[in-house]
Amino acid sequence: MTSDSSGNNRVQLAALAALIAVGVLVAGCSSKSEAKPVSHYPDGMVRLDREPGEKGYWDNPSATSLMEAGVTVATDANGKLANLDDASKVAPFQPWALALFKHRQQTDLADDPMKECIGPGNPRQMMTPGGVRFIQDRNYNRVYLIFGGGNRNWRVIFMDGRTPPLPDEVAGTFLGNAVGKWEGDTLVAESIGFNTRFWFANGGLPHTEGLKLTERFTRVTHDQLDYEVTIDDPRTYTRPWKAKWTLQWVPGDIEEHFCEDGRK
Repeated sequence: MTSDSSGNNRVQLAALAALIAVGVLVAGCSSKSEAKPVSHYPDGMVRLDREPGEKGYWDNPSATSLMEAGVTVATDANGKLANLDDASKVAPFQPWALALFKHRQQTDLADDPMKECIGPGNPRQMMTPGGVRFIQDRNYNRVYLIFGGGNRNWRVIFMDGRTPPLPDEVAGTFLGNAVGKWEGDTLVAESIGFNTRFWFANGGLPHTEGLKLTERFTRVTHDQLDYEVTIDDPRTYTRPWKAKWTLQWVPGDIEEHFCEDGRK
C-alpha cells in the first residue's frame, strides 16, 4: 500500500469518527429535548399536579425502603434487610433505636401497624405503591396530598405564611402538622407533631414524638418528581439525616384500593 492511500484511509477514518461523534451528540441533545417541560400557572407557580384536561398522578417510586442518602443496603420491597449485620448502616441510630430496629427485623416486621390497617404516615407514604396527587388550593393557600396507597389518606400543607408551631403546641397525629413555602419551583414542607402509632418507614425504623420532617418536592420534568426528606429526631438518631428518591408520572386516575382489600 502506498503512503498516499494510507493517508487517504486515515483521513476517511477520521471523518467517519467525527460523523459518529456528531451523531451521538445530536442524539443526546434530541433525547434531552424530548423531555416534556414542567407546566406552570399563569402567575409562574409550578404545577405539581395535572394540566387542564390531563389525567395522571405520581407513582413508581425509585426506592422501596428508607435509608440515608448514599447508603447502599440490600432490602426487599417490605424493607426487610438481606443481611441483619447491615442494620447499623441504614441510619445514624441511637443505641436503643438500633436495638429496636433489629428486633423488628428479626421478628419479620410482625408489628408493622399497616398490617392492622393503620396508615403509613410520612415519609413512608411517599414510597407506598398506589400513587399520590397534589391539589394546589390557590384560594386558601393550601396544598393537599391525596394518596392512593395505604388506606387512602390525605394530608394538608399550609401555605399561608404561618410560622410552624412549637412542638408543645401540637397534638400528636399520624401525618403531623405541616407548614410549607416555595423556594423557586421547590415546595418545602416542615412537619412536626407526630404520634408513635405508625411506622414512618416500612422496615421498622423507629421515631419518637420529637420527630421533625423537612420535605422537598421538585418537579424536574413533566414526568419526574424529585423527593427529598430530612429526618430530625434527636431522641432516636444521633444527627439529622437525609433520604431521597424519585416518582414518575403515570397517566390516568389513581386506582381504588383500601387496606382491607389486602388483609388475610
